[in-house]
Amino acid sequence: MAIINCPECGHQISDRAPVCPSCGVEIAGKVMRCTSCGNIIFNDQQQCPHCHAMLHKQNAQQQSSSENAARPTTSSPSSTPDNENKPKKKLKPIMIAFGISLIVCAGGYYMYNSAQTEKRNEAYSIAMASDDPLLLENFLNIYTSAPQAQRDSVSSRLQMLRKGDQDWLNAKASGSKTALEEYMNNHPDSPRRGEAVHIIDSIDWAAAVNAGSLEAYKIYIDEHSAGEHADECRDAIADLNAKTVMPEEKEAIATLLRHFFQSINVRDEEALASTVAPFLSSFLGKTDATRNDVITFMHKIYKADITSMVWRLPGDYKIEKKDVGGGQYEYTVTFTATQDINRTDSSKETAARYNIKAVIGAEGKISSMNMVKILE
Repeated sequence: MAIINCPECGHQISDRAPVCPSCGVEIAGKVMRCTSCGNIIFNDQQQCPHCHAMLHKQNAQQQSSSENAARPTTSSPSSTPDNENKPKKKLKPIMIAFGISLIVCAGGYYMYNSAQTEKRNEAYSIAMASDDPLLLENFLNIYTSAPQAQRDSVSSRLQMLRKGDQDWLNAKASGSKTALEEYMNNHPDSPRRGEAVHIIDSIDWAAAVNAGSLEAYKIYIDEHSAGEHADECRDAIADLNAKTVMPEEKEAIATLLRHFFQSINVRDEEALASTVAPFLSSFLGKTDATRNDVITFMHKIYKADITSMVWRLPGDYKIEKKDVGGGQYEYTVTFTATQDINRTDSSKETAARYNIKAVIGAEGKISSMNMVKILE
């Protein structure tokens, strides 16, 4: 009797047990030991499931051995040569089967080893292309017998990624644009790059909004032309442009108003008419005024005793800008003007100051003007 492993479930049992107590398969008289690899197998199998040796030859060998053992031996001299030759005849197929088994085992081992090598190389390629430290750690833990060059490369990349992660945590915690930009310069291929760009974009946008100036918004759009807030920034710039009087606009308004009052100083009707719109919504309280109304005003203020008049503009313009559509703007200007008068009768008033409110239309002409004298 011998203790064997059940070829069905692997449970240890006696080779004389009728059935396996674990799985119920028949044992006694139904199993044999493979002569090639030594594993216990069913004796009706044609091939060993472990080493793939062909078993029908082994079965025939065992059956022949059993028959010879049961056959009575004789001491006849004539039978001696045959009995001596039989072991030699039996040995040849056994050796052939053994050789085949070795070849099969060697082939199986080679194929298995090749598959394992291919699998390891594939895992190595994936690990080296990954930015996930866990994936690299798994390679080192699983493939402990991998070539040292592969393990060194994976370890080096893992160390680099860990340092990059620490640098990222430090830069992110600082909330500093400079620190984030330095991180991106040091780690150009980092998977955190997109998040760093997002944070920098948010920092610059918050700075632009807090400043609320055209210059601040232009700085943002120059640095983030395709940023997350680019459209919002362009809208803000357009809105500010609609409200902000540019230096060139202010200069054009000042030139127009000086031209208006200089024309009055020299009593130039044509020059005066060129500064106002053909129709004014209001002029000195009169609605729907015309250029003729403006010229009439100029002649009226020159009384008979006035020899000359000079209007001076201090330049204290307060200008409000209004978008009237189509990229056109209307300007409401509030300012003061001083009137110096030369009279033949020096006892009369020779100077006066006025608060003036004028509207300059999109065509660049005065479309409304009203004056209020400042009482000293």
